[in-house]
Amino acid sequence: MIEKIKELIVNYVDAEPENITADSRFIEDLGFNSYDFMSMLGELEGDLGVTVDEQDVIKLHTVGEAAEYLEALVKEQ
Repeated sequence: MIEKIKELIVNYVDAEPENITADSRFIEDLGFNSYDFMSMLGELEGDLGVTVDEQDVIKLHTVGEAAEYLEALVKEQ
C-alpha cells in the first residue's frame, strides 16, 4: 500500500519516491496542502473501491498511517 501511495504522492508534490518513507509527514515533510491531500485520498478511494471517513482522515499525518488506514478499509470490504 505504501508503494501505491508513493506513486500518487509524486503527482501532487515535488518529491522523489525513494525519499518517501512510512514516517514521512504529508504536510511538514512532503509539502502537501489540505486540498492536495484530500484530492490524493479521493483518487485512492476510487482506485481501491473504499470510502474514507473525513473524521478519520484528519488524524492521518504520515504515509504509514495512511497506508494502515487504507489497508484496514480494504480488508473490511
